[in-house]
Amino acid sequence: MEFRKGVWLGVAAYGFWGFSPLFWNLVDDVAVSDLLVHRILWSVPVLGLVIAVQRRWSELWELLRTGRTIVLSIVTATLIATNWAVWLWAVTNDQIVEGSLGYFIGPLVSVLLGVIVLGERLRRLQWVAVGIAAFGVAGMTVSLGSLPWVSLTLAFSFGLYGLIKKRPEIPAPLISLSGEMLAVSIPAALVLGFVNQSDGTAFNESAPVALFFIATGVVTVTPLLLFAAAAKRVPLSMVGLLQYITPSMHFILGIWVFGEELSPTRLAWFVVVWLALGVYMYDSVTALRAKPSKAGLTG
Repeated sequence: MEFRKGVWLGVAAYGFWGFSPLFWNLVDDVAVSDLLVHRILWSVPVLGLVIAVQRRWSELWELLRTGRTIVLSIVTATLIATNWAVWLWAVTNDQIVEGSLGYFIGPLVSVLLGVIVLGERLRRLQWVAVGIAAFGVAGMTVSLGSLPWVSLTLAFSFGLYGLIKKRPEIPAPLISLSGEMLAVSIPAALVLGFVNQSDGTAFNESAPVALFFIATGVVTVTPLLLFAAAAKRVPLSMVGLLQYITPSMHFILGIWVFGEELSPTRLAWFVVVWLALGVYMYDSVTALRAKPSKAGLTG
């Protein structure tokens, strides 16, 4: 029963993220910097409300009184803010398909970082998957005439974010995310105050835009909480497979809803990346059947 509940919570989390381009395009003519600033600032009270309901202020205080965790929070906050900024730019500039590529190759980047930084050893098929993905990205770079910087920035920023979050001193997801948002809320508030002082527009938006800004906090925090609840109930290998729901939905929305163009050559290189993912997923499922992993303990 708990496993099934966890799967559905995971589907809900990744589905929520998958539909996110529809939300971020609800309001026209809003700068990416404004979207990012409000997303950060309105996440703080939402997270504060959840912490208050769960009575976990002591955990947050423990994070804020330890110098090492504060530094790590600043680093992870910078990485996730970078990821959000690039994704928001992609969504609002008709680059959703390229953004989806970043989240497709993200897990393979995480695997590669595990080898380089943590000294982890890969199984043979995992090496094959990484190699095929690298070939696909290289081919896309040649065909485009430039690096797919949106995809690579999304993949590596989130991969590094996940790598640091594995450190034992990092607290539970809700607490660590709260620390991260507090860390970036100060510069975000300064940016918002500067914009308001310079042109008087930041605090004088129309009612629909103001409500949209407030909703960014809920839209940001809700899937993260769903994900944390799912990770408690299902093996991390299953969570890893479910995550492909999000970029698949992004790809479909980019093509069929937002009308982004995808040339035959670019599609061919996407297929190469999908082949890499197929190899990776096959290896993951095989390993899961051979030796079932325990459910994640994040909370």
